[in-house]
Amino acid sequence: MGASARSGQQPCTFIRGRMITDGHVVEDGLLAFGGDRITYAGPAGGADTTDWTGHEVPAGSVLLPGLTDTHCHGARGGDFTSGSADEIRTAVDYLHRSGTTTLLASTVTAPRPELLGAMERLAPLAHEGLIAGIHAEGPFLSPVRSGAHERAHLSAPDPDLAGDLLEASRGQLRSMTYAAELEGADGLVDWLTLHGVIPSLGHTDCDAATAAASLARAREGMSPAGPGGYAGRPTVTHLFNAMPPCHHRSPGPVAACLRAAKAGQVVVELIADGVHLDPQTVLTVFELVGAGNVALVSDSCAATGCPDGRYMLGGREVLVSGGVARLDGTLAGGTATLLDVLRRTAAAGVPLVDAVTAATAVPASVLGLADEAGSLHPGYTADVVVATASLELAAVLRQGRWLPAPPSDLRHRRPGA
Repeated sequence: MGASARSGQQPCTFIRGRMITDGHVVEDGLLAFGGDRITYAGPAGGADTTDWTGHEVPAGSVLLPGLTDTHCHGARGGDFTSGSADEIRTAVDYLHRSGTTTLLASTVTAPRPELLGAMERLAPLAHEGLIAGIHAEGPFLSPVRSGAHERAHLSAPDPDLAGDLLEASRGQLRSMTYAAELEGADGLVDWLTLHGVIPSLGHTDCDAATAAASLARAREGMSPAGPGGYAGRPTVTHLFNAMPPCHHRSPGPVAACLRAAKAGQVVVELIADGVHLDPQTVLTVFELVGAGNVALVSDSCAATGCPDGRYMLGGREVLVSGGVARLDGTLAGGTATLLDVLRRTAAAGVPLVDAVTAATAVPASVLGLADEAGSLHPGYTADVVVATASLELAAVLRQGRWLPAPPSDLRHRRPGA
């Protein structure tokens, strides 16, 4: 931070505020951008703004990197699995305008033709740069820990089906959730790492030993010397949710995931929206494993940005009441944006710099975008969230373009508020 990449070949625009990125705070920070790239990020006193144009932001603004969400299912009435092409674009647009400038579109368990259709509808958005790829949550999940996923459409891990999904996505399948105890899970992990798809342990009823072995296998497959020939880390799909609770005589997968995260071997997702996890649980995980091993996610569903009512999650109808989505009494996705999650995380007592890291740099690195997104550095994409001191949304810059404010006329009360 603080370096400049001024080219002099295009005009630069700058904004000033309290800058938070990469675990650091610049109280009087300045960020400049030209086209879709950041040209300066650092102390205001370190930049010559003579030839730059200032853009006014509210007094006391906080400047954050654009947020990255690796797990969201839709928004503004649009569901990424069952929605039409127009509904999906509406959902993505709402999430962008709400501060999530980079995201994976997550699908849920559905019949094979519907999953393939979802991949085909989402692929063009990835090629247009509107999403960073696709996350398949299912169908290789535990029927015991299926959550809101329809059990009738779950199946044992099947590399052939995974291959069909990858083909239908035109190579844009980036992540897949799987249950480690299912027959064929090891073979699936090997297939995923070979094809550059991130294995994400979740919706599992496995014990600690099985979880540890599966994560180690995934990690080995994602090492530079592995079959895929690339470096990366596997993830854990919404830690604690849809897995056995950690008991002192039966620690289950939670204990293994925490140990692996503490060692820097995996990244654990947390839905820190005040509904899926108690704030003390969120704070404890950050203190145990460190912000660099946590990815905050929204798990947002079609109801995000909408009033209470009935919405689709894949082929199933969920009821949202008081901002909480449920299906037959089971939590069925989130209704918060990632900025909401970030705010709740800070309110839980997590240092703001750590919460920001877990919503920006960590998930960007998971997606292989560590040199492109998730941080405020010269040469990076000009994705910036301008927030108030209380972390309410003020403005969003995505790829050097100011986005309209998200519609708020129909938004329900924020969950956990």
